[in-house]
Amino acid sequence: MQLDPGAVVEGRVTRVTDFGAFVQFENGETGLVHISQIAHSFVRNIHDHVREGENVEVKVLGRDERGRLDLSIKELLEEPEEIPRPRAIGRQSPQFEAKLRSFMRDAKERGGGGGGGGKKGPATSKRKK
Repeated sequence: MQLDPGAVVEGRVTRVTDFGAFVQFENGETGLVHISQIAHSFVRNIHDHVREGENVEVKVLGRDERGRLDLSIKELLEEPEEIPRPRAIGRQSPQFEAKLRSFMRDAKERGGGGGGGGKKGPATSKRKK
């Protein structure tokens, strides 16, 4: 079995993670189909597309610097005429922006500003030596 870049081969999904699916081939070698290589559309939940134990056809994209196989299912799927693009967010209403500023100011005062610049509460202002 040739696992050279461009080869199309069938393998069995041995493990599914949040970032991709591991596929094992007849020769015992395993490769990864990264979540971005599952489908042309955005994949929110990989479990909606592949399942452990399922046989899948994949295209070998190549090997990474460690020699691990990079695989794709998406490369074998017909590309849709138009890929849905995320809708651009336009300028928000002044009321929304005022509420957001108020929320952010309140969060900083409670110590949940997340990144400095805000007031420090009494628990963080004194250091023990």
